[in-house]
Amino acid sequence: MDLQRFVADVTSLSGRMSAGEPEETVERMNFVKNRLIELYMRNLVKINHSAMELVCAKHLIRYGYKVDVEKQLTDILICDVYAEKGDGAAIVEIETGFIPPEHALDPLSYYAARIASKIARYSKYANQFVLATPPVSILPIPALFRRPPRDRRPSEIKKVKVLCDKYYKNPPVTEEEILNGRLHITYIINIDAGKVVEMDIDSYFEQVGGMLSTCMDL
Repeated sequence: MDLQRFVADVTSLSGRMSAGEPEETVERMNFVKNRLIELYMRNLVKINHSAMELVCAKHLIRYGYKVDVEKQLTDILICDVYAEKGDGAAIVEIETGFIPPEHALDPLSYYAARIASKIARYSKYANQFVLATPPVSILPIPALFRRPPRDRRPSEIKKVKVLCDKYYKNPPVTEEEILNGRLHITYIINIDAGKVVEMDIDSYFEQVGGMLSTCMDL
């Protein structure tokens, strides 16, 4: 996609979601839109992911957050959406369900490890950690993240650690990160409507847990 088409698409989506909103909301949306255009010019983002970041940004801006995208957290961690309000911060990581060709024969294990590693590594940098996905994808969230750290058993922590070690070794995900990682909420992203549906973790597991339990032992 060329720059002109990218600019047209993000401008159209941002404008549609900003219509009738207060000036402050429009300004904050324009900041995110322009940031995405800048990143696209550096070949750092693509339109499908950028569209979902815009929708998530609007949802957070609606609740009074100031939002940035593709924010550097550490030397190796860059989060999709970073939002601040007062002394609090929220991080949103967007998962589309994409599986690289090299993991065509182990897609579920790879995807579950990616989800677990993101919860473990990113959640400590915010008061609220969110996983977001379009309704065409299911998040294979290891069940221990449904419970607070005090209720996580050493055996299940080790099981998630072994899974993560298959795919993430530089640096590895630590047992302490798995123990303390927190997933607070999930977003279901409806790009067509420019809206987000929030689901708490228990509700998400109630909706998809049956499918996941037949596919994965985590």
